[in-house]
Amino acid sequence: MRTARLVIAFAMALAVITLPAIDTADAGPSAIAATPTDQLRPPDMGTRVVNGQRTTVRENPYIIAGLRAGGGGPQGQSCTASVVGKRKIVTAAHCMIDVGGAKSYLYGDDDLNTPGDETFRTPVASYKVHPRYTGPNSWQTGYDVAVITTETDLPVPESQWAKVAGSGDAALTAPGKSGTAVGYGRTSANGGSGVLYKTTMPVNDANTCQVFNVRVNPDLMVCVGYDDGRTATCSGDSGGPFIVDGVIVGVVSWGSGGCDRYSIMARLTNEMGDWARGEIGGTQPGDGKFGVSLSPAAGKTEPGKYISTSVVTKAGDTGPEKLDLSVTGLPDGATATFQPGSSVTSGDVAKLTVETAASTPKGTHRITVTARGASGTKSADYTLTVGDGGTTDGPKPAVSPGAGTVKSGSFVDATVTVTGGTGNSTLTATGLTMNPMFQPSTVAPGGTSRMSIAAPFQPGVYKITITATDSTGKTGTTEYSLTVQ
Repeated sequence: MRTARLVIAFAMALAVITLPAIDTADAGPSAIAATPTDQLRPPDMGTRVVNGQRTTVRENPYIIAGLRAGGGGPQGQSCTASVVGKRKIVTAAHCMIDVGGAKSYLYGDDDLNTPGDETFRTPVASYKVHPRYTGPNSWQTGYDVAVITTETDLPVPESQWAKVAGSGDAALTAPGKSGTAVGYGRTSANGGSGVLYKTTMPVNDANTCQVFNVRVNPDLMVCVGYDDGRTATCSGDSGGPFIVDGVIVGVVSWGSGGCDRYSIMARLTNEMGDWARGEIGGTQPGDGKFGVSLSPAAGKTEPGKYISTSVVTKAGDTGPEKLDLSVTGLPDGATATFQPGSSVTSGDVAKLTVETAASTPKGTHRITVTARGASGTKSADYTLTVGDGGTTDGPKPAVSPGAGTVKSGSFVDATVTVTGGTGNSTLTATGLTMNPMFQPSTVAPGGTSRMSIAAPFQPGVYKITITATDSTGKTGTTEYSLTVQ
């Protein structure tokens, strides 16, 4: 039996905080309480990644230390963050909301125990947390990301700004990938030195990380590291980056209070990353690979008619390469044609024509154009409106797969696709005591959402009814069968 431990959301740093007491009499692995990863306590609970390697700001030029008045780390350090713009920083929302004290940022210091080594300090001019981060301790339900605006320009050239992932980068957080966390966090639950460290950790299936009393929601969180905590993030690492293939795919959010279990990141390969990129503004540094975009990115036609757009490609740093183009998400009866063909060389422009049939349903549909080359895959979305954008049939949800079998108390995901309807449709589900969650909860016609189901502890077969409600109030339903063993 594993002794219950506290799980910390890595930035709170209040000496007076009282953590919840856990009754360990019957506690198994799931009886681990969660807290954010910024809980530093003066005087000598310092900062460092657990079992990591020394690194430097020179090696990671986007890394910056988050300080606050009353912070428990050296010089008041309580969080780690990343420079992503001229005056923009990305960190965890709980670093800004869950703790008091004036916030500032320090740049250029590898060791915070020796004041004066830094090259730059700046106060915070303003900040925004994700709109679904609703207040203190909201890290437990996700959306733990914030964008900071500093009072003065940051001394980091644009070429060295960190790149933030978005919804088009979901493959970067797939189980089996590996990434690097960088931070000023503790070396262990009771020690540390305020020195910048890094460590490499694998991305895990969230279902293997359900050892905490806070659910690891794969739609909003990324589980990395190891169950035995052989290397991990710890207090003071909050808000720091988890980087895969040169892109920030998550920010350090929470984990075990003993820093000896999995590390949980706020996921950015979804709309959370899209939101952050929108708040950052401007142009994020490129990844060096080819690019694809649509001009225009939306159009309207009548049933039985056609419409065209340009597929604009851009060569990557390695030069031109062959790209194979394809289209998904076409409404019923519609066809797509590329001219001069479905294979182009990056840097060229192709013409995409979508022809609808007289039977093509009216409504707004999201079409995805995908380009595949030797260096990777990129996609761009096109919003096709047929008729006036409305439909008399209402939305039609479909779920894939339509059934699943899991053990009691575990989790399972399915993909819900909504076609038809007028405007965006909101997804809900009934049939369980704890109803499924959707990410995103609102989708456009032709869009998809991930449905996450927490299985009951009572074995049996459960019928889950999924309902899509469009902007006019019309609804459509489908069913998912859950077998709990």
